[in-house]
Amino acid sequence: MTGWLDARQVPLYLGAMAAGVAVGALLPGGAPILEAATTPVLSLLLFATFLAVPLVEIARSLRDIRFLGVVVGVNFLVVPVVAFALSRFVTDDRGLLVGVLLVLLTPCVDYVILFTGLAGGDRARLLAATPLLMVLQLLLLPVYLLLFAGPEVVRHIDPAPFVEAFLVLIVLPLAAAALVQVLARRHRAGRAVEVSMAAAMVPLMMLTLCVVIASQVAALGQEAVTALRLVPLHVVFLVVMIVVGVTVSRVVRLDAARARAATFGVVTRNSLVVLPLALSLPPAFALAPLAVVTQTLVELIGMVVMVRLVPKLIPERGRVIAQR
Repeated sequence: MTGWLDARQVPLYLGAMAAGVAVGALLPGGAPILEAATTPVLSLLLFATFLAVPLVEIARSLRDIRFLGVVVGVNFLVVPVVAFALSRFVTDDRGLLVGVLLVLLTPCVDYVILFTGLAGGDRARLLAATPLLMVLQLLLLPVYLLLFAGPEVVRHIDPAPFVEAFLVLIVLPLAAAALVQVLARRHRAGRAVEVSMAAAMVPLMMLTLCVVIASQVAALGQEAVTALRLVPLHVVFLVVMIVVGVTVSRVVRLDAARARAATFGVVTRNSLVVLPLALSLPPAFALAPLAVVTQTLVELIGMVVMVRLVPKLIPERGRVIAQR
């Protein structure tokens, strides 16, 4: 069964996303429940993901300055330029402007790790980079918002969602995975947990996609028409950053696994973390959550496509050359 699921991951994920759209459309009043379910489901998925990454690999990845340089440099030097350019198309509405900036300026630190693994990328290196990415976006987001949207927005920035997300989605699942890995070396029960979670990876991913999509579709409500205006912006961002990620990885001569991880790391955004922040903004920025939700839907579809596309753009023995 596990082999059957692994061989059909992409169609299964697309089916789960379609189911999520149907659930969200049929049960718009269920948005609060679905949003509440997102964090525990995602935490369980990340626990399974971390459990498949040996701790020694994470420690070794911290010494990869070249990879960290690509992920950090592109996310905090190139992405702000792209985000600023795209946000100029929604300057007529402050809510949309702030929402687009919030979501595009913050790199993802959660489900990107799983998608990276599905595409044959180096999950350990991306996981090792998450604390640095989290701290830098927390420090630099107010600076970029001040420059791009004005001081009024910065006054409403609350660091709590970032801290909570880091603890619940990264620290706790990683600590639990480390404990199980240590236990598995001495006891059969630990090994049984590893095997079970590995077998549950695809179903957990399907459940996560379904719940996240359903919660976001339900949250759109009557603003679906306005959301269509934002779709091209998020699609352009996705395409541009794929090109940038692949190009920069080739320039610095990363091997295929690290190049794929770097590409996913510069494309995906921290939408599930910044959404609570967008919802906490005053009424003057009422449409900010809509921009975040729209980006989530576009990105999840894009991630499923990237699982197949990125390995073709960055083949194992292609032009991305290893230089360790």
